[in-house]
Amino acid sequence: MSDLKTDFCYLSSLSTEVTKGIILTHGAGSTADAPLLIALAAAFEQAGFRVVRHTLNFRINKPKGPPHPKDAPGDQAGLLDAVKEMRREGIEKVYLGGHSYGGRQASIMASEHPGLIAALLLLSYPLHPPEKPQQLRTAHFPNLRTPSLFIHGAKDTFGSEAEMTSALELMPGRVELLTIPGMGHDLGGGKGAMAAKVAHRFIDFTSQ
Repeated sequence: MSDLKTDFCYLSSLSTEVTKGIILTHGAGSTADAPLLIALAAAFEQAGFRVVRHTLNFRINKPKGPPHPKDAPGDQAGLLDAVKEMRREGIEKVYLGGHSYGGRQASIMASEHPGLIAALLLLSYPLHPPEKPQQLRTAHFPNLRTPSLFIHGAKDTFGSEAEMTSALELMPGRVELLTIPGMGHDLGGGKGAMAAKVAHRFIDFTSQ
């Protein structure tokens, strides 16, 4: 379980004036050092956020390889602890973001704890395994009331834009889908201006 110790998470500098914070976590094949998370963290820090790049529990326990389904409850519990820790630091609005598997676990946790998180940033949500559109990962969507911004690559094989649009109709909370032309599941690793674009869109989304 992660309790925001520095060997498990990567922390930004903390200012007493910071009132907004975001926790960013990684996908099944990555770590908190993923280039995408580093780029996003820099963009959010520049915008005045307290930022934590969170390592999921499965990765702490297993340095390499994908998670097992039995790892999911522990990964969700770790995210819950991270949110609670940031709240204890005095951050008024805590946001949670995750890439692929990390975003899925973040959204499941949020569906089970309504009101805990101000909004979700879901990057390349893995709607279904590639070439298996019948295996939808949407069972918790009808219970997800947290405002959620989905960032989706137009070439993502884990779900088409049309499939994503249809799935998001299951959610009762405020939801928005931003499709990035030419991008696949990795969203280009956060290269170029993409990370700043995502951060600014999320700030706009949460200001509405």
